[in-house]
Amino acid sequence: MRILSAFLFICLLTACSTNKKTQQDRANAAYDARTEAQRNQNRPAARPAEAPRADTQRPDAPRTDSRSSTAQAPAPVKVMTDGPALGTTPSVSGKITGEWIVTSIKGKFLSIDSSSVRVYMDITAKSPTGEVVVKPADFAAHFLMAYVMYPDYNNRERLGYGTVPLTTDNVGQEGDHLTLMFDVKRPKDAASAVLLSEFTESSSGTKARNDLTLRFRGTKMSDRYTLFDKTGKQPQLRNYVNIGDTVVIGDVTGSTKKLFGYRYRHDFEAASSPMNTSARPAAKSLSEDSTLTITTNKPFIIPREGLYYFLEDTADVAGIGLVAADKRFPKLTRPEKLIKPVLYMSTSSEISELNQAQNTKKAFDRYWLSLMSGNEEVARKTLKAYFNRVEEANRLFTTYKEGWKTDKGMIYIVLGAPDRVQRNREREVWVYNRRANVSEVNFTFTKKPNQFVEDHYELVRFIEYQPVWYPIVEAWRTGAIRE
Repeated sequence: MRILSAFLFICLLTACSTNKKTQQDRANAAYDARTEAQRNQNRPAARPAEAPRADTQRPDAPRTDSRSSTAQAPAPVKVMTDGPALGTTPSVSGKITGEWIVTSIKGKFLSIDSSSVRVYMDITAKSPTGEVVVKPADFAAHFLMAYVMYPDYNNRERLGYGTVPLTTDNVGQEGDHLTLMFDVKRPKDAASAVLLSEFTESSSGTKARNDLTLRFRGTKMSDRYTLFDKTGKQPQLRNYVNIGDTVVIGDVTGSTKKLFGYRYRHDFEAASSPMNTSARPAAKSLSEDSTLTITTNKPFIIPREGLYYFLEDTADVAGIGLVAADKRFPKLTRPEKLIKPVLYMSTSSEISELNQAQNTKKAFDRYWLSLMSGNEEVARKTLKAYFNRVEEANRLFTTYKEGWKTDKGMIYIVLGAPDRVQRNREREVWVYNRRANVSEVNFTFTKKPNQFVEDHYELVRFIEYQPVWYPIVEAWRTGAIRE
């Protein structure tokens, strides 16, 4: 059986002693004991904390990161500062009202040849009334688009620039978002470049920006091939598919090439607490469950859930990874799946009760009602708000595992969309400065090599997040968050 050795490199600031509990471990244990006593008296807990959970099954990159994992992340160069769109992350609801705004941008490029690339973008926007813009003509009438290319995030020498006329020829609609396609020529002698795209609302001047690294030489498989819809015309800028759907892995030129596919079980652990700086066990290997072959630019169907990995050659170390999920994903609907994401707002004993319950649905309903002191209306609204964020995390952050399980997904679910994002080549910082009783808090994610996906990030964890994290979790537990 073919074994894929896969190790994710976890960012750790300090390793805890193996011979005794850390101060945080003791605090968590003491809190769980207090919470259990309070629950028995039908009172909500005062400050929930979860026991550290080891992520013991993680696929990882084939090479190591030479940078020290204990180093403090330097402040990244700001690439998006005055617009509501922050990379792939939507802006906070209601941040800007009364005008046309872009709320999120996600981009990808595919190589055309050695002299040019094609850029694809998924864009969400809102009208002055707060409605989602789904008509390409409306978007084209209210926005202008320009771009500039730099050698690197830390180098502001312009390699090239241009404008992209927005018309119904290059702006399209797919579901609840818009799509944009345009070609970019390679700057002279440039092997790669950072493309900074800027969308400007024509009347107010409000800007939204997106940065995207382009590679013109030394391209990888994922620079040439990507997931398309069943027609082979529209790229799907995501790392998941639904079982039973017809999809295509294709390129710009429509070439036909055999790809080798491998299926792995993918029930990976969810992200651990932002305060959990404990060392984690060594990652395990993944064993293939089955194999398949497909042809590029030809439709195919993935029949079963799992983590799929496609390679041009069986000896390659990087390919294209796809999570195959049930037909409702990114929504979660089945009780046995709904109980999993609540671990971010639950104690260890509560999670244990949910996992061991004979009737999962009844246990799940009882869990929410007990937190809301039996108030069904508050429980319903809070549950809806929480799982709306779970769905959005799945849509935005699914990598080799479901988005809600990732570090970014965890932060997004609990705190919501960041108010500002700062990014450089290796790091991304989410800044929250519009929360009650919090002046500013930053969460730093470091980009880690991963053979399945390009956008795998891991959170730099600090015990000092406690004063921010616990009150927000408590707000979820008491029904104060019902957006």
